[in-house]
Amino acid sequence: MKYNTIVIGGGLAGLTAGATLSKFGKKVLLLEQHHKPGGCATTFKRGDFIVEVGLHEMSGLTKNGSLTRILKMLDVDKHVQFEKVPEFYGVVSDKEDFVMPHGYAAATKALINKYPEDEKGIKRFIKLIAGVRKEATKQPRSPLKQKLIYPFMPLLYPNLVEATKHTVGSWLDKYITNENAKLDLIAHLVYWGDDPYTLSMFYFATPFSGFIENGGHFIKGGSQQLSNYLASYIEKNGGSVLLGKRAEKIITNNGTATGVTFRDSFNDHSKPITILCDNVIANCAIPTVPAMLDEPYLAQLQQKISSKTNSCSLLCMYLGFNTDVKKFGVKYYSNVFQGDDVKTLKDIYNNHHGDWSKRRFIFVDYNKVDSGLAPAHKSEGVICTVDYIEDWENLDKEDYNAKKEEVAQVLLQRLEKQYPGIRNSIEYYEVSTSKTIKRYTSNPSGSVYGYAQIKNQIASKRFRNNFLIPNLYFASAWAFPGGGFEGSIQGGFLAALQMNQDKIWSDCDKAKYVDKRDIKLVESDRIDDKIIDLSFEKPSGFNHQQGQYAILNLVNPKVTELDLPYRWLPLVSSPEEDTIHFQIELDGSSFSKSCESIDVGDDAIIFGPMG
Repeated sequence: MKYNTIVIGGGLAGLTAGATLSKFGKKVLLLEQHHKPGGCATTFKRGDFIVEVGLHEMSGLTKNGSLTRILKMLDVDKHVQFEKVPEFYGVVSDKEDFVMPHGYAAATKALINKYPEDEKGIKRFIKLIAGVRKEATKQPRSPLKQKLIYPFMPLLYPNLVEATKHTVGSWLDKYITNENAKLDLIAHLVYWGDDPYTLSMFYFATPFSGFIENGGHFIKGGSQQLSNYLASYIEKNGGSVLLGKRAEKIITNNGTATGVTFRDSFNDHSKPITILCDNVIANCAIPTVPAMLDEPYLAQLQQKISSKTNSCSLLCMYLGFNTDVKKFGVKYYSNVFQGDDVKTLKDIYNNHHGDWSKRRFIFVDYNKVDSGLAPAHKSEGVICTVDYIEDWENLDKEDYNAKKEEVAQVLLQRLEKQYPGIRNSIEYYEVSTSKTIKRYTSNPSGSVYGYAQIKNQIASKRFRNNFLIPNLYFASAWAFPGGGFEGSIQGGFLAALQMNQDKIWSDCDKAKYVDKRDIKLVESDRIDDKIIDLSFEKPSGFNHQQGQYAILNLVNPKVTELDLPYRWLPLVSSPEEDTIHFQIELDGSSFSKSCESIDVGDDAIIFGPMG
């Protein structure tokens, strides 16, 4: 069995690359270690809430922009609904809020109205960010053409050249005088990095202008909708998406990648499997790739990445409310809390390392759009702020949980101070740290943006495509062009274009890997009014013990409203039985309704056993 391309990792870059290659007629196999695709573009279920893991608002959905064209090419616009948020953000204050609106003219007016003394600098800022985005899309992709035009760059791409020379801090210090104006302009810094004096102005300007030009957007139902659709697109076009599969080895032969060895992520007793291919895409974090390679490539890649700096991580506090929080005075979709000890740009980096009672954060109210995350009478939000793995990784389980709760209480107290009464409406809260991100995505340090978007790690200085082995390509937040939803999707698409141009392909038949965890329902028995027992085929090699559990994922659930198609469930069957049993509580959820109406012969996937 052979595939044209094996994609290691099911993040947005890997999914986009796989979907694009599938559209080109290539046979694609995507391996994802988690039991769902998406990486940080995922959701999970808590009570009545679909909890969004990573998407706050998405940039780049501009008219005829590259991201818009990519999504249209893959028919995403026909299956995934994007909700435009009311304004870019609002900076909350005890004195006077500042609202950054959508639209270049409106943003310019709002800034000048508040900071008339900086009119000249504000107009220059808007001109720069608009110019950077326009010029970045016009650059030639060919390395040869890039070399030929290099002497003429200042003339052809003046804004791009200016932005690449500066950090955000150095540019603002040069052209803006009022420190409060600078702080309002970088209110969303956490979505790009942690320090304005190391963050590249080029990287900051590109997504910032994407937000201003046509607004930020949220995906109705959560980012999992986009990830699921891209995975289904690969399979619809003859490819395979295997979840719960961890890649262990990139097989090389005579200087080329010839296959990938992988193993079941949820079964410690599973045997490794090797599948051959024409080329490989590493959508996983680049620092994890050397361990998959033999020499000399292992040492070569380690040397190339040894001087690279990882980005910061994020702490997210997920919040479910029993009402619409508008009644407590929440005015904006993104509400920025600047931090009590932040008076100038130079205070920001230290603030991000400082006391949680003063740390800058953003509170997102998803109820300001039709988010599809909560029932009509409830709402969902998230607090997002910079985080660092070193603050958590050396704590034992008890201390780790205690510190998370301590941080949660501090943040809730600050939210209550700004919006009196909101705390009593909280039905659910949970804290995700850099350690959580590292655990679920395998990103070293929990670095959500991959390598930090600093001046010497942007644009052509980021890894891309086959720089190490001719047919080993890289597409992720760690590679070109960078992190975030927009950057990752574009990176995956560009990798697929390069692969198609390189034409490293051979003929493949239509045979697909058969996942032995795909099973069918054998019998359904109602235990009583509240419990139903489902009996499934026992997967080959599934050897469980009493007290273990598994993930039951329904392939085509009949009811999906405000729910996800899986649950972590105890195995109630004995190890000696030929089938495996789960008992489902009929709690009124869409999942339980789907289990109640499932038919004998319907498909499910089992991940496990665990515990």
